[in-house]
Amino acid sequence: MNFNFDNPYTTTRIPVFARNVVSTSHPLAAQAGLRMMLKGGNAVDAAIASAAAMTIVEPVSNGLGSDSFCILWDGKELHGLNASGRAPQSWTPEYFKRKYGSDTTAPPKRGIDSVTVPGAVSSWVAMSERFGKLPFADLMEPAIEIAERGYLLPPVVQQKWAAATSELQGLPGFADGFLPWGRAPSVGELFQFKAAARGLRAIAESKGHAYYGGEIAHAIEKFSALNGGSITAKDFESYRPEWVKPIAKDYRGYTLHEIPPNGQGISALMALGILEKFDMASLPVDGVDSQHLQIEAMKLAFADTYRYVAEPSSMEVTPAQMLDDAYLASRAKLIDMKKAQDFTSGNPNDPHRRGGTIYLTAADESGMMVSFIQSNYMGFGSGCVEPEFGISLQNRGHGFSLLAGANQVAPGKRPFHTIIPAFLTKDAQPVMSFGVMGANMQPQGHMQTLVRMLDYKQSPQAACDAPRWRYNEGLEINVEAAMNQDTVQQLAARGHRTEVINDSYQDFGAGQFIWRAGDPGVEGYVAASDARRDGQAVGF
Repeated sequence: MNFNFDNPYTTTRIPVFARNVVSTSHPLAAQAGLRMMLKGGNAVDAAIASAAAMTIVEPVSNGLGSDSFCILWDGKELHGLNASGRAPQSWTPEYFKRKYGSDTTAPPKRGIDSVTVPGAVSSWVAMSERFGKLPFADLMEPAIEIAERGYLLPPVVQQKWAAATSELQGLPGFADGFLPWGRAPSVGELFQFKAAARGLRAIAESKGHAYYGGEIAHAIEKFSALNGGSITAKDFESYRPEWVKPIAKDYRGYTLHEIPPNGQGISALMALGILEKFDMASLPVDGVDSQHLQIEAMKLAFADTYRYVAEPSSMEVTPAQMLDDAYLASRAKLIDMKKAQDFTSGNPNDPHRRGGTIYLTAADESGMMVSFIQSNYMGFGSGCVEPEFGISLQNRGHGFSLLAGANQVAPGKRPFHTIIPAFLTKDAQPVMSFGVMGANMQPQGHMQTLVRMLDYKQSPQAACDAPRWRYNEGLEINVEAAMNQDTVQQLAARGHRTEVINDSYQDFGAGQFIWRAGDPGVEGYVAASDARRDGQAVGF
């Protein structure tokens, strides 16, 4: 790809060119990964060290009680890892209706009954055992050091921390863990998390066994019981992450790979499959026609995703049916270039929500590339923090339904999931490891940035910096304040109910990108990091 490296958008970032690179949404986490590669480790070692550090330096988005997913190129082939949490054995629709009322339609948004068994730590162990070079305990060292000694709070993280305080301050363990001095830390103020340092040490020393059935699992069971929950150490002990084959769709001579359901990555594949039917490159990159087409394609994809995607064994249709070329062509014909529409789901059987997530990526000169995402969901997740080991627990259980259907809660089941890493190949060879954070913004971000790179030849950093839109529901979209005003007005004239938003973190996600420039041992990579967060791409 011959990118145009002239960046037409306002940014505080520049591309990083190196043979070994790490890109995350916090500089200390990026440097933690780089330390592992300087120590002789590979991209997997770097990604795990960065992920562990991110639980400390960006707790508004993830923690030691997160879920995660990964797509990695081991130098020869692509692998997927699903480490999303499963429901405790006690969870049934009746369990929640007894506790929260017969008219309840979903598990609670916050609190201990929103917590499924967290999978992130299991993903670190599984990746290390299968692909890592360094001892697992070494990978926890930077995170332990940061948690013990503390770090000075950066601006974007502090803003989100302070904003969450009023809602979460009364939840079990939250104030003790995250409100030192009875308030959120200020920008530039030292935050230490010694309880999490204890948790990280126990994880390091036991290679994760303390978490899945050992002392951490028992501590969480006790904490849960004290606060009215039902999750047990046995739920943790029985948990295993799942290696999966990524699903894929071709676009403009490249192939986008996503993790299969129970996640929403299929939305990006469907949207691109619809856009493949249009000559995007002939339309001005920031003009109304290009943006309108992308919005409508995304709406069509979401209509099917929200109707059909769940735990694979519960789905009415297969991913292959949803990605069928003829089906997507029929969906593309529904787009009216002059009018925004509120689409309903289609029938793939016919033969004729705001998040708290971190994404990071790493690549090394041997050719290994890692696309990794980790999340507590909804900013600080459940708001519950086990005090002995500093386990800030996700609230992924809120993604279940109590109503009959594919996503109805059941013991041991995984809910519909929003976090999705992505990977791009060409002719079965690696091209780019990337992701964009932010609940339902994630597949939208995958699509928007790829269209900019593949149709318009914008560089990864420019595609990252460009103004974004975000589809919500119906005809409603948010647009970033930096978007061309004429385009925004013309979108509104076509029926899009537009709201201009200044909060880029909350509404438009943030991405990290590593594009392979050639032979990784010679040319290396070009890396980008999104200015919407406090992050950094680093390399050597």
